[in-house]
Amino acid sequence: MPSETTAGATAAADSPAVTPDAATPDVTPAVDEALARRLLTAQFPRWAHLPLRPLHPGGSDHVIFRLGDAMSVRLPRGDWAAGQAEKELLWLPRLAPHLPLAVPAPLEVGEPAFGYPWHWSVSRWLDGRTATPGGLADPVEAAADVAAFLRALQGLALPSGGSSGLLSPAVPLRDRDRTTRAAIAAVDAAGAFDARALTAVWEAAVEAGERDGPPVWFHGDMHNGNLLTRGGQLSAVLDFGGLGVGDPACDLVIAWTLLDAGPRAVFRAALGADDAAWARGRGWALTTALSAYTAYAAMNPLVARNTTRQITEALADTVP
Repeated sequence: MPSETTAGATAAADSPAVTPDAATPDVTPAVDEALARRLLTAQFPRWAHLPLRPLHPGGSDHVIFRLGDAMSVRLPRGDWAAGQAEKELLWLPRLAPHLPLAVPAPLEVGEPAFGYPWHWSVSRWLDGRTATPGGLADPVEAAADVAAFLRALQGLALPSGGSSGLLSPAVPLRDRDRTTRAAIAAVDAAGAFDARALTAVWEAAVEAGERDGPPVWFHGDMHNGNLLTRGGQLSAVLDFGGLGVGDPACDLVIAWTLLDAGPRAVFRAALGADDAAWARGRGWALTTALSAYTAYAAMNPLVARNTTRQITEALADTVP
């Protein structure tokens, strides 16, 4: 289950941090195959005999191993990814039966041990390739499929008052104003993008205001690096570390990471996104891409390529 790739560096840049237990040591051991094997053997010995193979290039949030032929082991790389194992174990079994695409199926959550300070997980392996714009058999069909997934997610009953633990809070775009403007200034100084055009898109997003309507479920990290395809068709949605309840405009980011203009219009129509929601979604595409670009592009060519496309598509799009 290649649940993350370096294409998904926005996750590391934008996921909320969770502080590990204060009793854990300050120095985290190397997250490698030896540590994964020790944890697995000590806590889930029934699987200790299975082959354990690192997945390369791995994920931005997790070090990922394939366990046998049917499972994966995922260990958070840092504070920002802590808590995802518990969240997915709690919520995905409840949501999965109602969603039209496959999602991870957690089997166990492991405890911190051997100096490793975070919970980790064993899940069923999901076969597939990371979704890319050029890898879709039918981009229009893909646009309709991802819209259907988001409609289904948004239509699910909200958690009751006492069962909303571990869900991510909805963050208003305006809370990202200072950091986004700083990122715009940085890429402008580097000559990478047009600051005036970036600022116009960002200000339109902020000025669109907050959502006028009841909260709904959102995925929280809906970019192409968290989608799988089989035979060019969408097959699974991964990485629910940002799962929460609130304004689902953040999930519109997929429109600018995976889809070109024509399929993007199909996606918007299928979701029924109004002008304000679309402007906010475009703002989310811009701010997450800028965050990842300024943090990782200089050292990671794949991140540079993917975030450049995301920013370019967001700038080229228009809100009617």
